[in-house]
Amino acid sequence: RLHSLGPANTGHETLACQACHLPTPGTTRQQVQANLHYLLGVRATPVDFQHQPITNATCAACHDRPNDNHPAHRFNEPRFAEARDQIQPQLCVSCHQEHTGVRVTQQVTFCQHCHQDLKLKNDPLDISHQALIQDENWLSCLTCHDFHGNHVMNVATRIDQGLSPEEVAAYFQGAASPYSGQKRYQAKETRHD
Repeated sequence: RLHSLGPANTGHETLACQACHLPTPGTTRQQVQANLHYLLGVRATPVDFQHQPITNATCAACHDRPNDNHPAHRFNEPRFAEARDQIQPQLCVSCHQEHTGVRVTQQVTFCQHCHQDLKLKNDPLDISHQALIQDENWLSCLTCHDFHGNHVMNVATRIDQGLSPEEVAAYFQGAASPYSGQKRYQAKETRHD
């Protein structure tokens, strides 16, 4: 932890560095040699040095959620090209950048990148979702919805039944969850590949 880029994110404080930063194959000498060969044009591809890059698979090794409302891979679909350009939702680390000491590093208003044309047949809210979108009230989204859908929650029928935007922002910064304490999936305590 002496050469860490910053504090571990909320929930990762007790993890060893090796839980996420897996070593690359080969010795340091072999890695340097392979990368020199790449730079000289003798090798077609470079190799990772010291540690493998953090990928979605790294995160899913502990945070596997088969029924995720917004799985990262879904954002690779062509219809999400604009969102990919804006916020890179196809990568776990675009919202959960590690070594910042917080839970979520994205702005609370990220819903606007995909849901500007949302239409519901039977809108359950007293203020329609369309009215909230028209007013660009993007802070309200996560006051009723858990982005990944991992917290068991009742559907709100009144806008005042939701959380406050301040509670959501505090949660993003590492405060205790204001959402339901009952989760569909718990994070694994050790890595399972």
